[in-house]
Amino acid sequence: MSNKILFFGSGPVAAESLALLSQDFEIEAVVTKPQPAHHKQAFPVLLLANKLGLKIFETSDKQDLLELFETRPSTSQLGVVIDYGIIIPQEVIDYFPLGIVNSHFSLLPEWRGADPISFAILSGQKQTGVSLMLIDEALDEGPLLAQTPYDIPTGITTPELTEQLIELSNASLKQILPLYIEGSIQPAPQEQVTMAESSEPTYSRKLTKQDSILDFNKPAAQLEREIRAYIEWPRSRTKLGSTDVIITKARISDLQGEVGKIWQQDQKLGIHTSDGTLIIDSLIPVGKKEMPVDAFLRGYSLN
Repeated sequence: MSNKILFFGSGPVAAESLALLSQDFEIEAVVTKPQPAHHKQAFPVLLLANKLGLKIFETSDKQDLLELFETRPSTSQLGVVIDYGIIIPQEVIDYFPLGIVNSHFSLLPEWRGADPISFAILSGQKQTGVSLMLIDEALDEGPLLAQTPYDIPTGITTPELTEQLIELSNASLKQILPLYIEGSIQPAPQEQVTMAESSEPTYSRKLTKQDSILDFNKPAAQLEREIRAYIEWPRSRTKLGSTDVIITKARISDLQGEVGKIWQQDQKLGIHTSDGTLIIDSLIPVGKKEMPVDAFLRGYSLN
């Protein structure tokens, strides 16, 4: 049976994945979101698919998808969806004899939902991975074809972990999809085969601007994880003296003090939390570029 697939995706993770998949699979066509109105920049997959000369179908919502597949646009046995941004209705899933495979960046049923990578960092867990799942209309509840674990390095940020999992995802898809297409492997329920520590589902969510506000009533360890998890968006914000800043890198100290109070020693700067002190290594003052904390202390008042 042919290794021809129809690809669903829109965002930057999808674009990187599509670039890798196109080296090993025949991409019959790409289903993606159209360029947003009033935006100069199209979705990354749309740009890449044009560059690769692939056939493109643009869909804005579930209804667009249903109308597209009424025209029988594909002869592929299998769909692959990564970072698409539209819920795929069951009628479209059923169009493909082998269904649609999603590469989800966690060890399902751990961190179902919109942002499993950030929540893996926020939780402080030691391991995550990639799950190849046959989708259904429920939230990341479909059966698994494979899981590949990944040990989370100390200090890794969301963008860094994302890049590692994209590579891991591509390696898994390259190995598993041909086996699934030829019938050598069969899907199994998540709870029966998961490599996660627990078979109980956990759920991530979309982050909001409110998540960017550092709350020093939390422990320093949790705030340090937030800074790494939110480094691209929504970032981690506070006020030092009269200056609004984004903290881009920090570490943890066992030093205790009044919650929310600034600690300073020589060219070192920290903020006391409910458990320990968050020592700031680099930051971005409002309207400025990122700088090390000693440069900030030379140019700004903490009063």
